[in-house]
Amino acid sequence: MTRQSKEDYLSMMRARYVRAGRAGRSKLLDECEKVCGYDRKYLIRLLGHPPRPVKGRPGPKSKYALPGILKALEDLWLFMNRPCSKLFQGNMPVWLPFYERDHRMSAETKEKLLQISPATIDRLMKPVRRKHGSHGLGGTKPNLALKFQIPIRTHHGDIDRPGYLQADTVAHGGNSVEGDFVWTLTMTDVETQWTENRGVWNKGYHGVAEAIKSIEDDPWRCELRQ
Repeated sequence: MTRQSKEDYLSMMRARYVRAGRAGRSKLLDECEKVCGYDRKYLIRLLGHPPRPVKGRPGPKSKYALPGILKALEDLWLFMNRPCSKLFQGNMPVWLPFYERDHRMSAETKEKLLQISPATIDRLMKPVRRKHGSHGLGGTKPNLALKFQIPIRTHHGDIDRPGYLQADTVAHGGNSVEGDFVWTLTMTDVETQWTENRGVWNKGYHGVAEAIKSIEDDPWRCELRQ
């Protein structure tokens, strides 16, 4: 028997043990010894005295348990388009003054929001993220073969002129990526941060190739390359 099974069994036998007479209790103890394998004196203590609930010591009250903090975090997180906690914390000083214009906030609440750490945001925002969802829909299937064949650049310190691009596609299918709909091909020049967007139907190879050629043939880019 597992420990939980023994506890459930003894909980059931405890009511019988309390109502039974001396002879009945002796028989119950014999049965419990065989079933659980416990010492007889230990069984007498378990059956004669219900276990006391274990109460943990109350921890210190969170300094973020202030009225309005969780509501402000939820509103700001949605206004910022659901960023990760590090970006959320980094942008807090920029967005908070605009939030204060339409929402009453104590000086203490504002101070706590400016001091909050990404780890604390993760802890406090768990119910909010379950409520709203924190991740968008992915329209690209992972390909481990390409992941190992194409080197990943983590910095661009050696790029000192225009012409090196980063590209991605954005889905416009609403709450689903099934069926036919428009995608946006976005290409950004690493050096200048100039961005070009082209609409693509269904993200097919030919459509994406035509969009890339359109960006390459753009008069501004041609002049820039010269």
